Amino acid sequence: MTLKSKNKPLGDADYAALAAFRHAIRQFQAFSEQKAIEVGLTPQQHQALLAIRACRPEDASVGHVAERLILKPHSATGLVNRLEALELIVRTVPSDDRRRALLRLTPKAYAVLDALSLVHRGEIQRMRPLLGEIFAQLD
Repeated sequence: MTLKSKNKPLGDADYAALAAFRHAIRQFQAFSEQKAIEVGLTPQQHQALLAIRACRPEDASVGHVAERLILKPHSATGLVNRLEALELIVRTVPSDDRRRALLRLTPKAYAVLDALSLVHRGEIQRMRPLLGEIFAQLD
């Protein structure tokens, strides 16, 4: 596969910055995965709860979860089924479209997600200077 760019050629510093960026992303991902596991969730369940919480209520559907987590629809359905079995979400059917199910977080999910989001925000704030340096190197 050939990728072409019309930007200036990359130098050693660019490669170092790109490698540092990939490493920082992996560090954050590992941090996030561990925190989800510590509260009894899989990383994917945490991501799904966050996607549902972050969207408009009228958009919270299995399709939205599939899109945000880059999943096939049947995989997203299975994930949503497991979240429902854990009593972290409920499905509601809007009166104007009985074919569609909307997803709502339960109080239990809000509590878990609030705790996870606080520690994630702290980690992002901790990483912010490093990411700023990396982005500056790539300018």
